[in-house]
This record gives sequence, C-alpha cells and structure tokens, in this order.
Amino acid sequence: MKPGALLDLGVREFGAVWALQKQLVAQRQADEIPDTLVLVEHPEVITLGRRQSSRANVLSDEIPLFEIERGGDVTYHGPGQLVGYPIVKLDEPERDLHLYLRNLEEALIRVCAEIGLAGARRDGLTGVWLGERKVASIGIAVRRWVTLHGFALNVSTELARFSAINPCGLDAAVMTSLSEAAGRPIALDALKPRVAAHLGDALGRSFTSPAPPAPGR
Repeated sequence: MKPGALLDLGVREFGAVWALQKQLVAQRQADEIPDTLVLVEHPEVITLGRRQSSRANVLSDEIPLFEIERGGDVTYHGPGQLVGYPIVKLDEPERDLHLYLRNLEEALIRVCAEIGLAGARRDGLTGVWLGERKVASIGIAVRRWVTLHGFALNVSTELARFSAINPCGLDAAVMTSLSEAAGRPIALDALKPRVAAHLGDALGRSFTSPAPPAPGR
C-alpha cells in the first residue's frame, strides 16, 4: 500500500477548496507531496460539471454557482454532506478512469455497510444508491494523471435543499442521506476515519498521515 496523507478542512467555502485542489495537484505532479485525501464540508453551493445540458438542471439562483472542470452534471453541496477530494497520482497500471470511479463507489459502499446499509451501484449511473434513492454523487477530473474533485456523501444533509437542482439530471426526490436511510442520526465527523480507511483500501493508499494545515485554516 502506498503512503498518503489526510487533510481534514472542517467547514470551508467551495471556492477556496477548489483553488487549494489545483495547488495540491501541481504539487503532486511535481512529487512534492504524497497522494492526499481532502475531506471537507461546504456551505451551500451548486457546482456544474462539463456536461453541456447541466445548466438546465439548475433551478435556483439563490445559491452560489461554480462551473468547474469535473465530469458529470449539476451537484448540490451543503451542511451535513461529507465531500472528499482524492489528489492521487495514477501510475501506469491504474490509468483506467472507469476503474477509478468504480473504486470510489466501492469505498462508499463499504462505508454504508459498516452502518448497516446496503449501498449499491446502478447500471449507467455513477454514484452510490440505497435501494431507489441516491446517497452519494461522484464526479472527477484528471490533470496529467493526477485526480481532483471526487465524491459527495449525504450524511445528514437537509434533503429539501436538493430542490434547487435536478441532481445529476434526476428528480430531487431521488436523493437520500445515511441518517434518513438508517432512521437515526449519523455523525459526519465519526464517518471521516471510516471513509479514509475504505478509500485507502480501494485505491491501495494509506490516507493516515496528517497533511500540513491548508492556507487559511
């Protein structure tokens, strides 16, 4: 297993973390830092991926909007959602982005299993599902084989806020959270070590060493 670092930002604005991701990608390309998993909770924001039809799925102008370089459609981030950005340099045998996406899904499926929920994939749709409801969204970008962006896991997210968008082109009612599905409160902070461990196992990295504090912390 390759060494890695974990950077827990707590709550941080999306724009600042987007800029930080780009900085970390450049450092990883230059081998100045190890593979790093960034975990963060964002204040309310909508992000728009590269898919051309995405803008039609934004239904509100009351939430800040960022057009970004990841794949996929439109996504809502907000309180109660654990967002993960793996900054990982993919070596030659790992340079299969479909496999990388499946590994992200697998890690989150294992997290669901730990709290007694049966997470699953759905054919033709990226993300993790609990029955007919979607609990995690995934969208990535790659720069010179270093990954950025990642996943958003609804832990205790206020699901009504998804009405601001058609999430990934779907009706907002499809979204769920771990807390809703489990029928009990799930603490976001308590999930962080589990997410880091399962993602590390899925990607063959050990996201255990604390990374240096990010600027502005």
